[in-house]
Amino acid sequence: MRIFKTDLETHPRGPRSSDKKKAVLIGATGATGKQLLRQLLDNDQWEKVTSISRRPVLKGKGHEKLNEIVVESFASLSSTADAWTDHDVFFNCIGTTRKIAGGAKQFVEVEFGISLTAAKLAYEAGITQASVISADGANADRWAPEWIHPLLYTKTIGQKEETVTKHFSFKHVSLFRPGMLIREYNNESPFHRFFDSTNLGLPVNILALAMIRDSESTTKDNDINDPVVYAGNGCIKSSIHL
Repeated sequence: MRIFKTDLETHPRGPRSSDKKKAVLIGATGATGKQLLRQLLDNDQWEKVTSISRRPVLKGKGHEKLNEIVVESFASLSSTADAWTDHDVFFNCIGTTRKIAGGAKQFVEVEFGISLTAAKLAYEAGITQASVISADGANADRWAPEWIHPLLYTKTIGQKEETVTKHFSFKHVSLFRPGMLIREYNNESPFHRFFDSTNLGLPVNILALAMIRDSESTTKDNDINDPVVYAGNGCIKSSIHL
């Protein structure tokens, strides 16, 4: 069973936890990942953030709460196993496109393959909570030949979700399925105001904040073991106020 928006309105995860947390984050160089990393580091509720990426984050400036690990390739992600221990939350912000990845096979290897390896590392390290950026319409059971990319995309993102719901059983799982994301935003621009008011676009800083709020409201004593799915931009935005 998965808990969707209507259930969230009556069964929220609970009040904000007073316990400080530690997070492992992959995808911190992407649009949402950058926002998530900065907000975690600026948040007193989080005492340590381990970022694993192929490029330096924060323009290489570092931070007292940041444990930064730069790998030459995510093919060697398993070599970072020791860095995953003693953390509470695993944030998966990995994301790419078929064009950037270099083809259909490479796209699947990034979105699903890297996510599967990361989920395995998190689970084996004893991390109990996983938070994953998915996409609207994600469906692992969809028929999808590689030459029809919209179908391949939604199927692959659905398989990405299954890395934390099927392949490994985390105690708490949150899946965020946004629609269109606004990566470059200006709160005063007509463009931003239009998409913000219609929920057609979701600023990535809002998505990052929703992921943090969700994680902070989950404690070791919570008894919600079913994945919580934040489906759609409106749901993600409203979850901040639960």
